[in-house]
Amino acid sequence: MFRGSNEINMDAKGRMAVPSRYRDALLAQGDGQLVATIDIEDRCLLLYPLPAWQEIETQIARLPTFNPDTRRLQRLLIGHARELDLDGNGRVLIPPELRTYAGLEKQVVLVGQGHRFELWSADNWGVRREEWLAEAAGGRAIPAEMQSLSL
Repeated sequence: MFRGSNEINMDAKGRMAVPSRYRDALLAQGDGQLVATIDIEDRCLLLYPLPAWQEIETQIARLPTFNPDTRRLQRLLIGHARELDLDGNGRVLIPPELRTYAGLEKQVVLVGQGHRFELWSADNWGVRREEWLAEAAGGRAIPAEMQSLSL
């Protein structure tokens, strides 16, 4: 399980060091191979260990292509997917087109989401986090799927 948020510096080439606490799990789950794709609701990237992505990609590819909404999602998610390799120093290189999409520059935030990570620009993460906190404080309804949980 990947959890927590980590502020990371990305170098000028687009490399970022994956926090050491995640490296062993990534090496065990897929030999340090990841897949990055765009998030279609927020300007961030989704990073999956390769085996987890392969399951998701299979499910997406099986959807009917005659449905225009499904086809759009297939084009966006699979079409932007890029394989990343954890190098000997524990870094991954984020391709330029994905960095541009998510607005990634020097300061980034890696957010664990259980089976995947989200990669945000530090600025975008700060803005969206504050929006979500304000929505929660404003009494926004708790989704039905979560009402049975005890936190």
